[in-house]
Amino acid sequence: MMALRSYPTIVRRSLFLAALVAAAFAVGFAPLRTAGAQHVLVPMDEAQQNHLRAYGLTFFALKNGDRAEWWVNYRGGSFLLPDTPALRRKAALDGVTIAPIDAAAIVEARREIAQSNMDAIPLEKAPRVAIYSPPKSPPWDDAVTLALRYAGIEYTQIWDDDVLGEDLAKYDWVHLFHEDFTGQYNKLYLGFRDQPWFIEQRDRDIATARRQGFANVPTLKKAVASRLRDFIERGGFIFAMCGATETIELALAAHDVDIAAAFTDGTPMDPDADAKMDWSRTFAFQGARLEMNPGVNAMSDIDGHQVNVASRRQNLSTFTLFNFSAKFDPVAAMLVQNHRSVLPDYYGVTTSFVRARLKPGVTVLANEEGTPWVKYIHGDFGKGSWTYLGGHDPEDPQHNIGAPPTDLSQRPNSPGYRLILNNVLFPAAKKKPLKT
Repeated sequence: MMALRSYPTIVRRSLFLAALVAAAFAVGFAPLRTAGAQHVLVPMDEAQQNHLRAYGLTFFALKNGDRAEWWVNYRGGSFLLPDTPALRRKAALDGVTIAPIDAAAIVEARREIAQSNMDAIPLEKAPRVAIYSPPKSPPWDDAVTLALRYAGIEYTQIWDDDVLGEDLAKYDWVHLFHEDFTGQYNKLYLGFRDQPWFIEQRDRDIATARRQGFANVPTLKKAVASRLRDFIERGGFIFAMCGATETIELALAAHDVDIAAAFTDGTPMDPDADAKMDWSRTFAFQGARLEMNPGVNAMSDIDGHQVNVASRRQNLSTFTLFNFSAKFDPVAAMLVQNHRSVLPDYYGVTTSFVRARLKPGVTVLANEEGTPWVKYIHGDFGKGSWTYLGGHDPEDPQHNIGAPPTDLSQRPNSPGYRLILNNVLFPAAKKKPLKT
C-alpha cells in the first residue's frame, strides 16, 4: 500500500480554530479534538449529506497535488483525504460530510479492510476529463455534464473537429454525450424534422462533414467513432450513456457498410447489411440485427426496452448492482460503489442491453432481475477500457424531449448519479493486477 503524504500539525490560533469549529459543525461533525489527526474520512454511506459533491471534494484534493485513498466497499465506498484548511473550507461550503480520523482509527480501519471484502485503493492524480458534446445542445440535458458541474469537477468540452484534429491522449477520460454515431440523429427526423433545434443540429453537422472532407454526416460520425476507438486502444477510458452506447458500436461494426442510406438519400438499406457488419471492431456487442425500416424509431435489437417503439416498449422496474470482490475485482468494485444496491430504472433512447448481444468477457455491473437485459457494463479494449450505462438521466425516468434539466441540488444523494461519478474518479486510481 502506498503511504499517504503526511501534513504538519495544524497551528491552533484562536481565530483559525474558531473557523475550523464552525466548519466542522456546518458539516454535522464534532470539532477536531486532538492535534494528531492529519486526515479526514469522507463517509459514503447514509451518513453522507451530499454524496455527489463528495466526489468533487476528492477531485479537489487530487487537483491540489494531494493523494487520497478510495476505501472500496467500506461505508459505501468512502474516501480518505488529507486534512487541510482548504479542504475543510470546501467541505463546509459544499455541505459534504467529513470526519477527522486519527492514526489509531486509520490503523483499525485498515485492519477491518484487510479482513473483509474491502480494499484501499490509492488515488494519485486528478483525471483529465473531456465531454464529447455539441456546441449547442438539443432540448435535453446530458446527465454527465450535470453531474460534473454540480460536483465541481473540471472538464473540457470537445466535438467532432476536436476529436478528428486533436491529440486525445491529453485526456484520461472522455464521456460521450447522447449522440447517434450512425449519423441518423436517433431517427428523430421522423417527428422533429421541422423543429428549429433539429434543423440547426442537422445543418451544423452537414457543415462539419464538408469542412472535414466527408461526403455526409454518417461518414463523418464513423470517422469520429474510429478515433474514439483508437483513443481507448491506446490507453484511454470512455464512458457512455443512452443512445451513444448502442450507436458507437453500430458505427464501428458498419465501418465498410452503409447503414444510413435511407437517412442520407432515401434509398433502402442494404438487405445484407446485418451479414456485412464487422463485430470484431466493437467493444461490447455482437450479432445485433439492424432496424432497417426508416419509419421505425429504433436502431437495432441491442436495447431491451425499445422506448420509442410503442409496440415493443417495455415497462421500467429496478436494477441491482453486483457486489464485487474489492480484492479480486477492484475495477468492477470501484464502478459500483454506492449507498444503495437496488436502483429505480429510467428510460433513454437506449435503456438497456440485451444479454444475448454481449460479447464474451464483458463484465455485467448491474442487471434487472428476471429479464433478458442488463443495465450497466464494462470491459477492456487494448490498453484502455470502456463503460456503458443505459438510460438518459437517473433522476428523470421518462426522458421526455424538452423536459427541464434535473436540479441536482434537490437530489444530492442520487445513487444513479453516483454511478456516473464513480467512472470519473476511476482513472485516478492506481490499478492493482487482478488476482484471478
